[in-house]
Amino acid sequence: MFLGTHQPRLDEKGRLFLPAKYREELAEGLVITKGQERCLYVFPVEEFQRITEALRTAPVTAKAVRDYSRVLFASASDETPDKQGRITIPQGLREYAGLRRDCVVIGANTRLEIWDATAWDTYLADQEQAFSDLSEEVLPGVL
Repeated sequence: MFLGTHQPRLDEKGRLFLPAKYREELAEGLVITKGQERCLYVFPVEEFQRITEALRTAPVTAKAVRDYSRVLFASASDETPDKQGRITIPQGLREYAGLRRDCVVIGANTRLEIWDATAWDTYLADQEQAFSDLSEEVLPGVL
């Protein structure tokens, strides 16, 4: 499970240090791809394989499945962290997420998300009240 908020910087070569607490779990490889709200999703290989299998069993006749699969897989990049725990984020993905230097890496349960720091601050400011208001409807009887 991925938790927390981290604030690494992107270097001039498009590399980012993974949060130290997740480096061992991601050492064997990961998949980076486009996420919703212009962030990047970072999946451990096993989790990405689970998603792949779910999409494989979804009906190819459904346009939404085709559209989602095309964008998800066409933008996906499999990466292996270097010995320092850095990953290279491909240029196209950096452009999609608007990543320049200051980034935010958040834990999002089964994945990490990489955000431009300003975009994350804006998103979080917009969502915190909604989060407070929706907790009962999203998880009835749990919280």
